[in-house]
Amino acid sequence: MTNLDGRVALVTGAARGIGAEIARLYARAGAAVGVLDLEEDLTRDTVAAIAEAGGRAVALGADVSDAAQVDEALERLVREFGGLDIVVNNAGVTRDNLLFRMTEDDWDTVVGVHMRGTFLVTRAAQRIMVERRYGRVINVSSTSALGNRGQANYSAAKAGIQGFTRTTAIELGPFGITVNSIGPGYVDTEMTRATAERLGVSVDERLAEVAAGLPVRRAGKPADIANAALFLAADESGFVTGQVLYVDGGRSVR
Repeated sequence: MTNLDGRVALVTGAARGIGAEIARLYARAGAAVGVLDLEEDLTRDTVAAIAEAGGRAVALGADVSDAAQVDEALERLVREFGGLDIVVNNAGVTRDNLLFRMTEDDWDTVVGVHMRGTFLVTRAAQRIMVERRYGRVINVSSTSALGNRGQANYSAAKAGIQGFTRTTAIELGPFGITVNSIGPGYVDTEMTRATAERLGVSVDERLAEVAAGLPVRRAGKPADIANAALFLAADESGFVTGQVLYVDGGRSVR
């Protein structure tokens, strides 16, 4: 396994799903992990799982679209573990609807959490990373950036994250900081299961439908995304920056 001994990581949206899996994997690789979600109490299960496995983690609560809360959370993490080396911008929400039904609140909420949140967390983190002349920033985008019916807000935000990734890679590269993005395809999580149920489709039916349309013939798992995040966090990945790595079972090549 990639060795993250001595590194400090922050993972947003880490109470469950992909974020929780990344946080646990980073801890197993040796990193001390800040487990951040909207409310600190939501992160308790992830933090407890890390501690029970012998790792180090701290629970952090913050709205990533609020600059003051972001700054406070990062300051607490640095006080707890002495620095910050890796950031995973994973926090996200969905407010799916067709364009003519989409409200301004639907738009603002999704763009605020995904794009503004990624901007605020990265801006706060780079202040620490530039001083240390080292950093790994990993932004979670999506195959929805390529377009997806009923997700004008989400697709726009995820495409924006890719542009943000490329630009910040250019700006931060001279300071030893890489910035990359992961574009997950359909991943079996609590959020996607809830979406299927809301649409009146059973989870098994939805997973079978997704699998039938992919070259690998299965839906994604949180571990698939976490493994990509571990690769991008490694010291050995220091020549990889400004990239979008689609982890989608082949959807993007069809």
